[in-house]
Amino acid sequence: MASVASARCYGLLLPPSFAGARCCSRPSSSLRLRPRWGLRRPRTPLACVAPPDSAEPQTDEQAVKAESIQEEAPTSTPEDAGLPALPNKDLNRRVALLSTLGAVALFASQRLNLSEASLKDLAANSVPYEEALSNGRPTVVEFYADWCEVCRELAPDIYKVEQQYKDRVNFVMLNVDNTKWEQELDEFGVEGIPHFAFLDKEGNEEGNVVGRLPKQYFLDNVVALASGDPEIPHARVVGQFSSAESRKVHQVADPRSHG
Repeated sequence: MASVASARCYGLLLPPSFAGARCCSRPSSSLRLRPRWGLRRPRTPLACVAPPDSAEPQTDEQAVKAESIQEEAPTSTPEDAGLPALPNKDLNRRVALLSTLGAVALFASQRLNLSEASLKDLAANSVPYEEALSNGRPTVVEFYADWCEVCRELAPDIYKVEQQYKDRVNFVMLNVDNTKWEQELDEFGVEGIPHFAFLDKEGNEEGNVVGRLPKQYFLDNVVALASGDPEIPHARVVGQFSSAESRKVHQVADPRSHG
């Protein structure tokens, strides 16, 4: 056994006379071994495969590096293959910026519309007086006129408060130029406009505010009505107003009109 050559191909020991032979990759059934001398050049190249145990062992450093490479390599699953790529951070920032700008523009436009509110806007949103006295909600009645400068000046502030509390408080507009409201003018003692009368749920007057006054006076009274307070904080307050004696009396064709 000592004289047997140590050349080996996949564990096959060869005799000494074939020590210089090469192993081809052909099937074992057709394997032919020839000595080097007199060997013709084969028609196809021969490939010698090293035995499995001939690989050099890895060092600890190489093993650690290989593991780190495997961990860093991105993994994908068959489910992920068909999914679209997620948007990057830059795209998210742009979307967020555009959303913010849109919200700011909407808010600014709303503020602009509120600041441009007029007596016509208030009259268009006005609850009919008869309905206000019967729907079980507190009411604010404003006596006004289109020619009243103070009325026009206060319209934007009144509109803002109305938009905030219109679900809990009735807002009624009565034009003093309409003869339909002669009885209400006498009942509430209207001598100057704008004249704001604050009524509880039963239609009883709790107080009134006349003329140009700070917006907070009007707001405080509306909040008290909406909260069901027994009294309003500003029950009898008079500021600069237009005289009701200057009204231009006329009879409107539609008796249901606020004007």
